[in-house]
Amino acid sequence: MPITRFFRQRLAASGYDYPLSVPVFAHIATGMIAVVAVAQRDAFVPPGWPLLVGAVVAIAPMVADIVRPGALVPRPALAAVVIVATALLMLDPPPTEFDLAPLLLAMMAGEVAATSGLALSLTLTGVAMAVPLVFAAAGRLDGSAAWYVLAIALGWVIGRLMQIQLRLLQQERQARVVQAEQSAVAERQRIAREVHDVIAHSLSVTLLHLTAARRELEQDRDVDEAIDALTDAERLGRQAMADIRRTVGLLGAGSSGAQPEPGIGDVPELVEDYCRAGLPVRYELRGDPAAITAATGLGIYRISQESLANVVKHAPGLGADVLVSIDADTVTVDVRNPVRGRATSPERATGSGLRGMRERVALLGGDLQAGPSPGGWRVHARMPLPGSSCALGLIRKMPRTT
Repeated sequence: MPITRFFRQRLAASGYDYPLSVPVFAHIATGMIAVVAVAQRDAFVPPGWPLLVGAVVAIAPMVADIVRPGALVPRPALAAVVIVATALLMLDPPPTEFDLAPLLLAMMAGEVAATSGLALSLTLTGVAMAVPLVFAAAGRLDGSAAWYVLAIALGWVIGRLMQIQLRLLQQERQARVVQAEQSAVAERQRIAREVHDVIAHSLSVTLLHLTAARRELEQDRDVDEAIDALTDAERLGRQAMADIRRTVGLLGAGSSGAQPEPGIGDVPELVEDYCRAGLPVRYELRGDPAAITAATGLGIYRISQESLANVVKHAPGLGADVLVSIDADTVTVDVRNPVRGRATSPERATGSGLRGMRERVALLGGDLQAGPSPGGWRVHARMPLPGSSCALGLIRKMPRTT
């Protein structure tokens, strides 16, 4: 509703965005207390009209908090008006034993505590407490001053607790916003790594097949072999497109599809793709792959994929060795390959491949080392397997393909 939106905008402008029901309840309660206090004095008709005016003045600043554009009415002005109006009402002794007029001070103390600083609220609450004490000293209150002081103190405590709760809620909202932004950044980085790995792998293997097809046509005039190479390149291209669509689909709100992410069981097929493309690769698995979780399996696959893509890029045709070792507590991925000339140190590398692998391994609680080794280049990743018990000795090898 427009009026509800208007009131909420006024509250938001004040910096104290309480639910709309809170100030509405406070103002209604204040108005009822003022009306009852006037009724206790039988002052709805002359000659008691000054007391009725005092009651109206008492609730006017609180109503102005909502209807006035901008910030709240200054707390000292609100306190001064309410204290003066309450004092005017208390000048005429009520006909009943319990006077509601001092409760206006309790409502004022609560609102001041909920919408101002600690020092100001304590000062204004102390002044409010002095009003019933002064009237008690003058003999105009029959032993109830202590209860009124207690009610004012209770109003301040309630208001202060409300402000503390509001600030905590605001901090939680801000923390959620920051957390959502960080989660979005992390998700974008994860998807970027996935897309990078998929594209790097597919292009590397596809280029190997295309190179093989060109050589078959140029050198041997072997059309059948060239067609086989082109067929493999086409198959890998279509597979890469499907992987990219699935990965980019994670950016949407819907499901990314039912196709599972690759894992450790897909590494042999990955190696076989490179072998068919003409890159000599030897793969060895030591340990029980059943101990590998889906997240760790995806990490092993992506590390192997990116490492072999780098081999094709920097040392084509020289081959590589991929070793995955699983023991009771850890799994290691070790990729070695010879290089032509002098290997470049990882500090001088400017690509995102090594950085993406390190981030992936770090998310799994492990560490990755990459750099020159005796005879070539080595990528060594180590990831923990908490709580797992692995059976050692299961070895699977793929013969070197030349």
